[in-house]
Amino acid sequence: MTSILTNNGAMVALQTLKSVNSNLEETQNQISTGKEVGMAKDNSAVWAISKSMESDIQAYEAVSDALDFGEATVAVASSGMEQIVETLKEMRELAVAGKSQNVDHAKIEADLVERRATIESIIDSASFNGANLLDDAVTTQLDVLGGLDPANDTITITALDTASNLDTSSMTGLTISNADTVLSEIETMITFSIDSAATLGAASNRLSDQESFVSKLTDSLKSGVSTMTDTNMEEASARLKALQTQQQLAVQSLTIANQAPSTLQQLFR
Repeated sequence: MTSILTNNGAMVALQTLKSVNSNLEETQNQISTGKEVGMAKDNSAVWAISKSMESDIQAYEAVSDALDFGEATVAVASSGMEQIVETLKEMRELAVAGKSQNVDHAKIEADLVERRATIESIIDSASFNGANLLDDAVTTQLDVLGGLDPANDTITITALDTASNLDTSSMTGLTISNADTVLSEIETMITFSIDSAATLGAASNRLSDQESFVSKLTDSLKSGVSTMTDTNMEEASARLKALQTQQQLAVQSLTIANQAPSTLQQLFR
């Protein structure tokens, strides 16, 4: 039955066109933004999970910055301690030479004084943003956050007691009689310095390894969020073409349905 008051065909065609237009708008938005799930209404469960993961990503990026900062602090201390080892080796050579009678002990003593001053300068200068791991009187320890759980993921580097172990103030007035004592003290300091440099090197490696792990973990989380929320551009492109075709057909169907009542005019001629 054909009615001039109700056009069932036009209503069906109109609903189809509205559905196609809605899907087309959604697909165009996904392509333009690159996000298949950009708002909670798109997929509430996936959106909630992705936002939680994005929060973790931001936290891990902050952890990575803290690890870089800690590694730089340890690197400064490690470089300083390695230089102290080299300076002490030079002092040992001077002390060995001081055991001979036919040397100028005054000049050797003057060289020792300069190297003692060098060691003190290195200790005072091995500071990074106020933290000095070569002087426990300045910095007791350095706590670096290596994960999201401060209670279990904190990496602690203890500062060195150089004031006690590298005290060269007693090594004055080098003579043949005290050369052996001075040499023994220097040997003890070298042992302490080598052990300390090795400890700092191990701490630096640990921070570096942890930073590498956090970086890979962050990349994995980013990849996971991308998989859940980003638009598959190949699929979206194919869907867009199909919806555009459907839109054209729906418009034609609506046009045909709207023309149907006009045929009634022929019955009244």
